[in-house]
Amino acid sequence: MNIILLGPPGAGKGTQAALLERDRGMVQLSTGDMLRAAVKAETPVGLKAKAVMEAGELVSDQIVADIIAERLDADDARGGFILDGFPRTQRQAEMLEEMLADKRMQLDHVIELEIDVEALVDRVTGRFTCSNCGEGYHDRYKLPKVHGKCDVCGADAFKRRPDDNAETVRTRLDEYNQKTAPILPFYEARGMVSRVDGMAAMEDVHQAILLILDGAN
Repeated sequence: MNIILLGPPGAGKGTQAALLERDRGMVQLSTGDMLRAAVKAETPVGLKAKAVMEAGELVSDQIVADIIAERLDADDARGGFILDGFPRTQRQAEMLEEMLADKRMQLDHVIELEIDVEALVDRVTGRFTCSNCGEGYHDRYKLPKVHGKCDVCGADAFKRRPDDNAETVRTRLDEYNQKTAPILPFYEARGMVSRVDGMAAMEDVHQAILLILDGAN
């Protein structure tokens, strides 16, 4: 089962991808992670990307597509993949379609995690993590059981991402609506789009996604 997981930053794509990896043996293909891995491994396309980045230029759609194509040849991708961060434009969607056809693979679902703007702002701005082990917490929904002490490792230092603020969240939502959401009609025309409530409890979102994958939605 091969899917694209869509949703603005903070919608929970990373969390849901991790659950699908755990329960279905799928592999998350994050564009940023694949790009860094290809550069580090100095693959032919990774070297191209490195040269472009060192020149201070943006990596082209073709290079990103080539990195994904290279990654899809790995054995673990045969068990199903979750694309995160690609495609972002209709042109990229068309490139992905051509690439999968060449590999005799297909895309099965495009799943969008729908959000409530104000609830998402509250979710993101309240996040903080343990500085030592990275365990996640929230001002309203998940405080440490003992004030000032991490539940997992006992450390007493916590941190927040500097971009977890209301202004940045709203800016990212605007960018998502302008740049990524417009690919939805491309897939809607193919009858591939399903939507789930991204603001529901984590496990409820996961179960809703599993129902889609199992053909019950």
